[in-house]
Amino acid sequence: MIDEEFELRFPSSAKLYGRAAGCLPSGITHDSRNLKPFPIYIDRTDGAHKWDVDGNKLLDYWMGHGSMLLGYNHPEVMDAIHASLARGTHVCGCTEDEVEYAEMVQRLLPTAELVRFTMSGTESVLLAMRIMRAAKGKSGIIRFNGYYHGWHDAAAVGSQPPFDIPSSGGVPAEAAQSVISIPPNDIEAVRNVLDHSSDIAGVMIEPGGGANGVIRPDVDFLKALRKLTQERGVLLMFDEVITAFRYSLGGAQEYYGVMPDITTMGKIVAGGMPGGAVAGRKDVMGIMAFSGDKKRDRFERAAHAGTFNSILPIAAAGITTMKIIERGEAIPYANRAGETLRQGMRDVLKRRGVPGAVVGECSTYNAFLGEEIARGIEERDVETIMGARGPTAMLMRKAMLLEGVDWMRTGGMISIMHGDAELEFTINAFDQAIKRVQAEGAI
Repeated sequence: MIDEEFELRFPSSAKLYGRAAGCLPSGITHDSRNLKPFPIYIDRTDGAHKWDVDGNKLLDYWMGHGSMLLGYNHPEVMDAIHASLARGTHVCGCTEDEVEYAEMVQRLLPTAELVRFTMSGTESVLLAMRIMRAAKGKSGIIRFNGYYHGWHDAAAVGSQPPFDIPSSGGVPAEAAQSVISIPPNDIEAVRNVLDHSSDIAGVMIEPGGGANGVIRPDVDFLKALRKLTQERGVLLMFDEVITAFRYSLGGAQEYYGVMPDITTMGKIVAGGMPGGAVAGRKDVMGIMAFSGDKKRDRFERAAHAGTFNSILPIAAAGITTMKIIERGEAIPYANRAGETLRQGMRDVLKRRGVPGAVVGECSTYNAFLGEEIARGIEERDVETIMGARGPTAMLMRKAMLLEGVDWMRTGGMISIMHGDAELEFTINAFDQAIKRVQAEGAI
């Protein structure tokens, strides 16, 4: 049985979980690490691998939750971080580093006329929503069912079914009421909201598709959305926390040829360190600037602070990572590897006669088992898709761990350190994991 073998393979993780349960809610510090009977505990990482506290070597597809396009511990990035630490971590003032950091984002992202740094992708979205509201003097934000925009209150409606109820307890009704979540890829639904409300400041969307591409992107819809928002004077925000500097050098906006008014970033922009950014048109981002008009600066300006925004080691990691990506080899390689992996996994499903679907774009992937989810993905049935990470998915993740691969619940992110041998290993592990799950009658 998978669970029995899992407990035998990872005994030190089981012991650490026992300790963690006494000091952390559910013994974890991130909801996605919830795994029964216990999560695994990691000791170190390198390249495309990590080692758990029992010494098991695992091929990794979490990749820093998507932040490690260059793999773990890239020597140039690590050298830059170490050099920055010799100067201090927090210097409590402006630095040349943050100027160079912002100039890098300006150079790479097509719509980055002005840039502001944050500490995470969640903070970036929260700030961008504030900027849109302040710039337009309106409160409403349109978003789409099943898309993920961070864990904050303002994005708690619409990420999980039922989509009109916040995905967490403790979210005030007032926060939920200002966000309108509607079905994805439906331009008439957007038009209908705009026709019936004069209080819409902006629309936000993951251009690469909802929930890391599980809800497949629709480029025609993105283009129609851009046209409609421009016609109605509504701002368009691309949440590129995952896609920026991964899909292409200029993010999903360059990849799809659709330009937003404002963009949120996280993960790769900070090179694996805790950081994020918001960038956009000068007239939109300018709502953050001090004008000297006391009334305007107090009541109309979009205020923003943040103790650790773009501190030295974060700027060093971000600058160095983007410089390496700018050389031009990293993204095309990872994208090719992504297609190789997705096709190899599809071949496994076909060969074994197992219904399912493998989806993703560029260097991302998600794999699901079962006829219902395969049909749901094909039809973009959001409720079916969002319900696919249940018991079978968790059993499959444990089976993959037993085969030496750790992925993010149902998929993951590919780095430049995932070579041909790693991809072949993953495809074989996927094949054997399915065999394990079939033996338990789960599929």
